Amino acid sequence: MKFRMYIDEVGNPDLNSSDNPLHRFLSLTGVIVELEYVREIIFPQMENLKSKYFKYHPDEPIIFHRKELVNAKHPFESLKDAEIKRKFDTDLLNLLKKWEYVVITVCLDKKSHKETYQVWRYDPYHYCLAVLLERFTFFLAQKQAKGDIIAESRGGKEDNRLKGSFLKLWKEGTQFIPPEKFQELFTSKQLKVKPKANNISGLQLADILAHPSRNEILMENNLLEKPLAPFARKVIRILQEKYYQSQGKIFGKKFL
Repeated sequence: MKFRMYIDEVGNPDLNSSDNPLHRFLSLTGVIVELEYVREIIFPQMENLKSKYFKYHPDEPIIFHRKELVNAKHPFESLKDAEIKRKFDTDLLNLLKKWEYVVITVCLDKKSHKETYQVWRYDPYHYCLAVLLERFTFFLAQKQAKGDIIAESRGGKEDNRLKGSFLKLWKEGTQFIPPEKFQELFTSKQLKVKPKANNISGLQLADILAHPSRNEILMENNLLEKPLAPFARKVIRILQEKYYQSQGKIFGKKFL
């Protein structure tokens, strides 16, 4: 079996912005799915959901973005109708619950780390990615499987940073995972970076889950400034069954 982890980022990795409450936290959410399951189940069912509620031409596919969905922005204007929104939310939540995937979210308090460490060993993104890949490695080893990773494209310099960070981990490993283990379990030393506009269902799934997952972690650490929205609470309840678990312990949430 081959698994793919789709990564979505919430926040930014700039350590200098850590004093700004809006930019204090960086989180990476990885959604792990078996490749054939994506092709046979998630992709067609996600497309069916889109065609049920939104009008679009297949030459210009609709791409799920959490922020646009929440605010009923184009092309999701139909969600301004309360009854349509209720039905769509119900269908989406049912799919999120039914689909088979595993979630790992790593959230970093950049402000705390900047104050704690005089010398910063890793840039914030690299630190979060290292923890995320460690746990993906444990998952693959348990499944006796191999995997690769796709992250959402952020543009030229950002994409190069993502790829460089991944390649460094692949070559050097981490404190807990030797490079040979990464090289054994990952099918490529290249991090795949793709835009959501490519209609990659795994990246869209990660986009929907990443923000609620991060907010759950912040809430657990008394760092969430606003109450959770009702829909986010429902997603978080589903996530409890999706977080990576091993030997009865949850390893799918990590606050740094």
